[in-house]
Amino acid sequence: MAHALIIGASRGIGAEFVRQYRAEGWQVTATARGDEALAALRAQGATAIALDVTSAESVSRLAWQLEGVSFDVIVNVAGVLKRQSGLEAPSDADFDHTMHANVLAPMRVLPQLVDKLAPGAKLALISSKMGSMGARNATSSWLYRASKAAANSVLKDISLEWAGKAVCVSFHPGWVRTDMGGAGADIGVEDSVAGMRRVIAGLAAQDNGRFLNYDGSEIPW
Repeated sequence: MAHALIIGASRGIGAEFVRQYRAEGWQVTATARGDEALAALRAQGATAIALDVTSAESVSRLAWQLEGVSFDVIVNVAGVLKRQSGLEAPSDADFDHTMHANVLAPMRVLPQLVDKLAPGAKLALISSKMGSMGARNATSSWLYRASKAAANSVLKDISLEWAGKAVCVSFHPGWVRTDMGGAGADIGVEDSVAGMRRVIAGLAAQDNGRFLNYDGSEIPW
């Protein structure tokens, strides 16, 4: 049975990945922080693991909790958004929280998973088009933009390190109607995740290290 690991599955995009993979009969392991979210994951038949990606101590326990398991698909969803207008200087606390969650967390979590890759494995990091420099035409939420640009750099390095072991891509999930995206966003979470899952299923070696929209189209770094 195919096995997916969803990092950050308490709500929104992560929770929808769990729902859709489970609906197709996949075995799913998923992480969340709170007891309520963990219970909801277990109710869907997923193996639920408590993980706070901003805590070094919590992350340090992840590898041994996955001992003996390998994954066909790994999706790193966990992240935060601090909205800002213009070039408003972030506070130290907002900078640290955003960079810890969006950049330091995947730098800590993903290297632990290199021994958990099934043959032909695929890794997707949920990023954002807002992190693209080539496609950028606005400055709102520039702290978030900076963090996602840095997360894309992390994914690119992972793709080089894991070449031959996994196909690794960064995704813009679209502007999605979630708690983070807001009610006025363009697409529903079901369509976003369904699109990314289709792209993940079709990934091949030549796709390693790409930055993709949820529909598979290329996004410039």
